[in-house]
Amino acid sequence: MQDRYAGDVGDFVKLGLLRAIAPNHRLGVAWYRFTDEAHTNDGRHTGYLADTKRYRHLDPELFDHLRDVVVGSRTIASLLPMLPTAISAHESVDMAHVHHHQRRDWRRDWFAGVQTQLVNCDVVFADPDNGIVDDVDTRKGTLTYGKQIPLAEALSLAEGRCAVIYHHNTRRAGGHEAEVDHWLAQIDRPALAVRAKAYSPRTFFAINPTPEIERRIHAFCARWEALKVSIHGN
Repeated sequence: MQDRYAGDVGDFVKLGLLRAIAPNHRLGVAWYRFTDEAHTNDGRHTGYLADTKRYRHLDPELFDHLRDVVVGSRTIASLLPMLPTAISAHESVDMAHVHHHQRRDWRRDWFAGVQTQLVNCDVVFADPDNGIVDDVDTRKGTLTYGKQIPLAEALSLAEGRCAVIYHHNTRRAGGHEAEVDHWLAQIDRPALAVRAKAYSPRTFFAINPTPEIERRIHAFCARWEALKVSIHGN
């Protein structure tokens, strides 16, 4: 997650989802905060805020807040009022300042700190820029690794609780449906995949959902279908 993304349609969907499933749970958010980049136009999808009649009713409080965010200071901190009881782990995961040979150890320590902050949460959300990747060691020394969550970290966050993991769909061979199937197979735990296809394709993997969280996710998808939100496979 980068500050410059705050308030875009992805935030509307993900915060809406978290607000739908979080009641009566101790929610924790691992933002995987990365330094703002200038070489892409990501974060530009704010046009949904102009279509009040179509989208505001989905979560009026959230919609109004994000409309203020995009004309003000677009930061992760500006989103926190919409998750008022959540524990926020927002330390930067950008390793540009870390020597190449030390990046693996630095990332391990960073993640250990996140785990410590979220230890008492029974639902956690992870928000890496690009989403899930495999655990191949060669990627762990690269600067772009800060924009990714390796499968091992995703499964660790889900140990003994529900974890919702953001994934930005890629150009993987076989298309998005096959990509989601691939990660569900790799996760190899009880899981639901929530697809959000409006503006930009993304998937939220809910690992180890309780029956109550499953019901809330299904209700959320039915309510938010105007933004092309659905359960994968339905």
